[in-house]
Amino acid sequence: MAVQLNTSPRAACAMVCPLPHAPGAVSVVRGRVRALLADWNVFPELVEDCLLVVSELLTNAIVHALPPAELRLSWARGDGLGTLRIEVTDAGPTCPAGQSAAEIDPDEHGRGEEIVHALATRHGMSVHSGGVTRWADLVAA
Repeated sequence: MAVQLNTSPRAACAMVCPLPHAPGAVSVVRGRVRALLADWNVFPELVEDCLLVVSELLTNAIVHALPPAELRLSWARGDGLGTLRIEVTDAGPTCPAGQSAAEIDPDEHGRGEEIVHALATRHGMSVHSGGVTRWADLVAA
């Protein structure tokens, strides 16, 4: 009996990008991410979902967390599948001066997590000494 080994090559790419804590930063970073995904030949069906998840996680870091913030993307491809990992790390939560999280208008904020949950295959959050990292994996066949 012969055993066939899967010898298809695996490709992996990664990028780290600091996030300026300023208005307009999300738009600028989205443009960089779009170009990077094209360079990496990420499956087209993942690109728009990735850009939306990136926007939501970055906006969360700017609006609800202390700087600095950093975006990490990685793309791994093999066995006919591609996994795009999106991570945003910030220095931890904050609320506007004099406002508690309970006072934030749910009509204006709070849907980003639902969007990430709907688009990601897996997602989560880890709290560590450097702050908080929110991550999402998008997988395509």
